[in-house]
Amino acid sequence: MTDSRTQSPAGIAPGRLRATLDSLYIGAQWALPQHGLSRALLALTRLRAGPLTRLGIRGFAKAFDVDLSDAEVPAEGYPSFNAFFTRALRPGVRPLDPNPRALSSPVDGSISQLGQIRSGELMQAKGQVFDLTTLLGGDASLAEPLLNGSFATLYLSPRDYHRIHMPMDGELTRCIHVPGRLFSVNATTASHVPRLYARNERVVCMFDTEVGPMAVVMVGAIFVGGIELSWHGAVTPPRAHQCRALAIPAPPPRLRRGAELGRFNMGSTVILVLPQDRVAWADGLRPGNSLRMGQGLGRLTA
Repeated sequence: MTDSRTQSPAGIAPGRLRATLDSLYIGAQWALPQHGLSRALLALTRLRAGPLTRLGIRGFAKAFDVDLSDAEVPAEGYPSFNAFFTRALRPGVRPLDPNPRALSSPVDGSISQLGQIRSGELMQAKGQVFDLTTLLGGDASLAEPLLNGSFATLYLSPRDYHRIHMPMDGELTRCIHVPGRLFSVNATTASHVPRLYARNERVVCMFDTEVGPMAVVMVGAIFVGGIELSWHGAVTPPRAHQCRALAIPAPPPRLRRGAELGRFNMGSTVILVLPQDRVAWADGLRPGNSLRMGQGLGRLTA
């Protein structure tokens, strides 16, 4: 006798059905014109269509359960969808951890992975790792002081606040745009696409801090219409075909903990990398935990 609790309506075991759907989802991402679709969405999200824009914002907020109570501007006050998506928050609604030694979360989001770098590799998902040097654009000199360090991969969902802030005080030393693919960065894709974060387009920001070099990597994803930096403006688009160093203003920006670093024009992922033994992660942090910008991720130990 077939147990209805373990079979789908079509007679397919739920586990097999899930695997089939995941395979189709990943296969479609390989086949889609990722950059073309992202450019199209970039244009659509900047349209100022009055009532249609407001209707789209309300529909999106309802579909993704977006909390607008902390937003500086009410839902009907945004001229375009992108203005809503990159919305500012009211002053004071994201207080920084009061401990001056705290490493603060740079984003609202959730933890994808967190821990130590092993032999120059970061954990992506169960059975999946990626290379630190490749993540940082292939520059071994940038990766060398971080090879056995600590990392945190933080995922921003569509419902989250999409500005990125400094996790600690730092002075900008390098900034690199690394071209690549634009796969989704959700948990399903992270489990199935090898070297996902070192494969996708990204912007690498290196900072000199009191504990040594710190990398903040902003990883693009499908339908991410652009990555912006507070001192540079839009980095993507346009699309590039090789790594390029971005000009650093003189004097170099020195940003305090909590200062705005950049923003995603659609959701994606931020990866923090610090040197070995320079941060003790907060007790209880694990993949899947939700975070708010300013919340303590750990304590600086040197």
